[in-house]
Amino acid sequence: MTAPLDIEFVSDIACPWCLVGLRNLEAALGETAGEIEADIRFSPFELNPDMPGEGMDRAAYFAEKYRLPEAEAKARGEVIREAAAETGFTMNSGPGFRILNTFDAHRLLEWAGEAGHQRQLKHALFDAYFRDRRDISDAGELAEIAQAAGLDRARAIRILESEEYEEQVRDAEARHRARGIAAVPTAIVAGRYRINGAHPPERYAKALRHIAGEVAAA
Repeated sequence: MTAPLDIEFVSDIACPWCLVGLRNLEAALGETAGEIEADIRFSPFELNPDMPGEGMDRAAYFAEKYRLPEAEAKARGEVIREAAAETGFTMNSGPGFRILNTFDAHRLLEWAGEAGHQRQLKHALFDAYFRDRRDISDAGELAEIAQAAGLDRARAIRILESEEYEEQVRDAEARHRARGIAAVPTAIVAGRYRINGAHPPERYAKALRHIAGEVAAA
């Protein structure tokens, strides 16, 4: 019998480990197909809510936020690229890569959830940012990305020109802070089980099987 599980994937578009975690989680769900049927919903978490519109060079960002010397920042970037490559994703985040504001991208994801295209848009945003190095803080770029994910471009533009979904994003982020979530990715399974961080597919699969068993026993 297939066990249904609700998964709330709390993450940010500008978080490379969120990309790695999502791809590995989806691989785990492929491995457990027939055992577990999961509904994944994406919930917003801004790592840098005060990031200015023009963004910030990643090397400078690491140096300022984490006090990392340039060599160590580069080494961390290589670790992330290798982890992404293991999932089959080529991350193009070398010199000149910028950390960008993601608030508007999260607004579109809220809309996409209502429209039934949330996972498509999530992947499209990750591809645009980490592979194609597009400006995911720019309204025109976001509208094109939304269209590529199967959403209406004109509607996306109207949302971005308004305050729609701002309250939903802020309320969700406040809820996560109240839960004590301070880092992403965090997967909240069946409303109460947490899987913190990005893990290999086999670890996700093991955790999901364990949770499914506990939910069934309850």
